[in-house]
Amino acid sequence: MIKGKFTDNLGKVYAMYTLGFLVFFAIMAVFEQMGAGARAIGIGFLCFTIGIYALIGWLSRTAEVSAYYVAGREVPALYNGMATAADWMSGASFVALAGGVYFGGYPYLGFIIGWTGGYVLVNSLMAPYLRKFGCYTVPDFIGTRYGGNLARFCAVVVLVVASFTYVTAQINATGTIAAQTLGVPFELGVWLGLAGIFVCSMLGGMRGVTWTQVAQYIVLIIAYLTPIIWMSNKQGFGIIPHFSYGDAVHRIAELEAQYGLSKAAENIPGVAVLTTPTNAPAGNEWKMVTLAICMMCGTASLPHILMRYFTTPSVRSARRSVGWSLLFIFFLYFSAPALATLTKLQLLDPNLATSVIGKSFEEVSNLTWVQHWSSVGMLAVADQSGDGIVQLNEFFMRPDIVVLATPEIAGLPYVISGLVAAGGLAAAMSTADGLLLAIANALSHDLYYKIIDPKADTRKRLIVARVLLLFIGAGGAFIASLKLTGILGAVAWAFDFACSGLFFPLVLGVWWKRANKAGAIAGMVAGFGVGSWYLYMVYAAGMEPWMGIDHIRFGIIGMPVSLIAMVVVSLMTPAPSEEIQRMVDETRIPSGATVLDAAH
Repeated sequence: MIKGKFTDNLGKVYAMYTLGFLVFFAIMAVFEQMGAGARAIGIGFLCFTIGIYALIGWLSRTAEVSAYYVAGREVPALYNGMATAADWMSGASFVALAGGVYFGGYPYLGFIIGWTGGYVLVNSLMAPYLRKFGCYTVPDFIGTRYGGNLARFCAVVVLVVASFTYVTAQINATGTIAAQTLGVPFELGVWLGLAGIFVCSMLGGMRGVTWTQVAQYIVLIIAYLTPIIWMSNKQGFGIIPHFSYGDAVHRIAELEAQYGLSKAAENIPGVAVLTTPTNAPAGNEWKMVTLAICMMCGTASLPHILMRYFTTPSVRSARRSVGWSLLFIFFLYFSAPALATLTKLQLLDPNLATSVIGKSFEEVSNLTWVQHWSSVGMLAVADQSGDGIVQLNEFFMRPDIVVLATPEIAGLPYVISGLVAAGGLAAAMSTADGLLLAIANALSHDLYYKIIDPKADTRKRLIVARVLLLFIGAGGAFIASLKLTGILGAVAWAFDFACSGLFFPLVLGVWWKRANKAGAIAGMVAGFGVGSWYLYMVYAAGMEPWMGIDHIRFGIIGMPVSLIAMVVVSLMTPAPSEEIQRMVDETRIPSGATVLDAAH
């Protein structure tokens, strides 16, 4: 029996949870040996994991403002690092990134470099100082630091646009997983995924989301590493392939040259969607660097990530939790290229029993996993040459399914597929929870409570937050069902929106006392406005990109505009008051009470 305060027993609680999950995994493996079908195993994994998350959300329910918005500021650094990693490793990281590397190669490392390197900026420029400030949300910091409701409102607009764009990608990922596991249409899958997301975030707010995300990280990292270790061992690269799969890269290059490439089939509906990673980054150095910069600065600007550091007990804990976050994130990002490489070799190498390329068209078409993924419109095989043999350019697969299909491609037991689906769902749900909460909290706290109805009581504020959560989630599911862009594309846009509008107002708000309200407003409006205009012109209006800066890196246009506008307008208008400047000085001191508590 566990006694005492919940936060004092986190090690025991999550050790028991991990053991329970592994026991459930073993039971599912036994059921498979006894003849249980793939559908039953997949549904079992999803129901068990979502049920656990729902239970945690229910047990974490709260009617306290501090617990709902910042988890009572009592989350230890280690567990905040795990929750942040789960919040961060979204459906894009789990489901889509390895698929991008599989099809697009090294240019996708720009995402990995940017998303991990961004935590250096978070640690050195943002997290400890925002925690010391003592605010509930990112717009709360902007509104208090610069003063006035207009600055707060501008920050809310940027937050909502960036986070809403991001959340549609996560709901897209849940739809993909539901389509695979439950055999339902993608359009229905997004609504089923949304229902699971609501269960975790509606009742407990940030407290419920935090403890759920710790559980989700455990599931997703086990699910991601298991097939990599299994495949690597089967292919002779050992159980830790991360330092030894270079030979697999060379082998793939040899096989691709051996098979040769001719023009891909053009007469199959959807082939372009299946074979080309949506919004694939180009490969030259300038584009790689600009993509990494956008992802780094976007990482340091995304409100749902920065909110996580408001939940720690102290400034020191906030700084330590960034380090833990980076470690836990590293485990997945360091593994994504290995997974893509081993999966590609699994399909190409004739010495492996599960290879597809070079085998007869009839044999490949009759494979169970090929039929399964073809039935949901995510895979196609076309005998373009008419020779009856599957060539390299006659096998088409949607990049977003590479990770989900890998266990079947490698001939692993289906229980591994169920595990991977549960991990992908955990990744998408954890990020969607954080994003929906960031949007709802900003609208309820910063727009409704701070601007519209400052006299609203606690009960009314939490009702508003939960109602907004419902409407925002439903809107995200509707947009995701339209399939306007791929998972990675929507995520890249979210980072660009965030860095265009918020990066410099946040950084200069901490590090430049002369920055004032007029400058911050000018920086947010100009950066976000120009970046959005550039996205529209390049993506929708057909404008030729400037210097190769395409629509997935429009933050490179928005950020300089934001910086110039903010600095120029700040210098042309009166300096902030002495009280604000003292507040900024106090924010940079690691010890002592939080600034807002001291001010009151």
